Amino acid sequence: MDNLSEALEKLKLASTDSATDSVESCLDCLLKALANNNTEASMKIQEMGLLPLLPTLLNPQSSCTPKVANIIAELAKNEFMRSPCVEAGLIPPLIQLLNSTDQEVLLQTGRALGNICYDSHSLQAQLINMGVIPTLVKLLGIHSHNTALTEMCLIAFGNLAELESSKEQFASTNIAEELVRLFQKQSEHEKKEMIFEVLAPLAENDVIKLQLVEAGLVECLLEVVAQTVDGEREEDVTQLKTASDLMVLLLLGDESMQKLFEGGKGSVFQRVLSWIPSHNHQLQLAGALAIANFARNDGNCIHMVDTGIVQKLLELLDRHVEEGNVTVQHAALSALRNLAIPVVNKSKMLSAGVADVVLKFLQSEMPPVQFKLLGTLRMLIDTQAEAADQLGTNGKLVERLVEWCEAKDHAGVMGESNRLLSALIRHSKSKEVVKTVIQGGGVKHLVTMATSEHMIMQNEALVALGLIAALELVAAEKDFVGASLVSVLHKLLSDERSAPEIKYNSMILICAVMGSEPLHKEVQSLAFLDVVSKLRAHENKTVSHQASLTEQRLTAQS
Repeated sequence: MDNLSEALEKLKLASTDSATDSVESCLDCLLKALANNNTEASMKIQEMGLLPLLPTLLNPQSSCTPKVANIIAELAKNEFMRSPCVEAGLIPPLIQLLNSTDQEVLLQTGRALGNICYDSHSLQAQLINMGVIPTLVKLLGIHSHNTALTEMCLIAFGNLAELESSKEQFASTNIAEELVRLFQKQSEHEKKEMIFEVLAPLAENDVIKLQLVEAGLVECLLEVVAQTVDGEREEDVTQLKTASDLMVLLLLGDESMQKLFEGGKGSVFQRVLSWIPSHNHQLQLAGALAIANFARNDGNCIHMVDTGIVQKLLELLDRHVEEGNVTVQHAALSALRNLAIPVVNKSKMLSAGVADVVLKFLQSEMPPVQFKLLGTLRMLIDTQAEAADQLGTNGKLVERLVEWCEAKDHAGVMGESNRLLSALIRHSKSKEVVKTVIQGGGVKHLVTMATSEHMIMQNEALVALGLIAALELVAAEKDFVGASLVSVLHKLLSDERSAPEIKYNSMILICAVMGSEPLHKEVQSLAFLDVVSKLRAHENKTVSHQASLTEQRLTAQS
């Protein structure tokens, strides 16, 4: 440490007269001390006030500069030295050095900046604002043959790409082309992994997704999949997962997805299809997720259903019924749900037996699978009276729906169960379905659904309850009373925030339940007449007209 103190004193003197030889020997002494005991040497350097002298030593023309940058990089390995480095004003001169042509200067400068800003989003954001991204992308292009510099750039990109503010800057460079070109040259697993770690956060941006597709990344990914699909080494499994996951991520962008779909004739689309019958779970998963992503507009969905994709997905699901892979089940159900959205697809998918296969997962205890199962059935029966009738009279399904309507730990499953229960009634308009729901104990859940914070769910519940009241009032009477239906309707009508549709359907329901003596008494006791009378002046004509009709009905039966 005495040598270090001496070197520091000399350096303080030498830095003022710029005697290069003496400065260089002092820097060597500092580097040696840092190599022996980084923490202790760093504390000593800080105590002796050397940091404020370092910016003047970061001279692009000086032969000492790589060593100075190296010292800063070593100092900044210690968390306690990072703020002092920033306070000493080291960041601006370091950034200037990124314009150097000296590869050693560039390498040590990159290390220094990386260590100072390590784990600090605010400092990384500062670098972005100072324009470091275009400079680093340019460096990668110029020095792609220099392994150490390339790795430095990749590590920097990996850190900066985590910040949302970086994406716009990255998108304005040719980062996509540079990374794809670099990837194509790699044969080592570790190097590919480093590039993957940069690609994943960048590919979350839709503009960059398209740039990566246009730069040929997809072809690289398909090649990785082909090379690793039968591999048993751990690195093969890792690369297969990373490549197929990234492929699915690229398909989340509308433009990149449509470019790869190519009207259903794209070679990439065809290759992804071949993953679904694969025996590899990771590929099955990626294939099903890719189909779900391709199925994001009606045109694609219609084309895919017409070309037999549903059968492939059903076969995949059949392979995963008993002790199946939950992520594959979830992905395949997601794809089917999306495919079922266009009206023209519903009857075709029902004829293909989709509902029967989906019902095989009714006993699943996994909420993500339950959620997608419910969504798929709800999409399938929309406007399909016969299918709604068939499913709505399935006692086991209704029983399970009622059970899931109480799944308070899983709001998504609870909401979808309620919506499917309502949909079965609304689309079938069937007495038998209504009876099945009443017998299964579903009425109280529909009344609760009418109080949902989501207007669409409130409305769906009220329409279903209106049909129950119209078709089976006597059978539902006890449940209506038990669930305080009349009180719920009073609140909905009194609440100024209730949408016009909610007020309208609530009044329709009031009129429908008046045929029941106990419910009629409740209506009278809650002074509905006052609430309904006020609604006659409602700005919505349909609401005001229904208010007049409801008022007449209430007056006539009071």
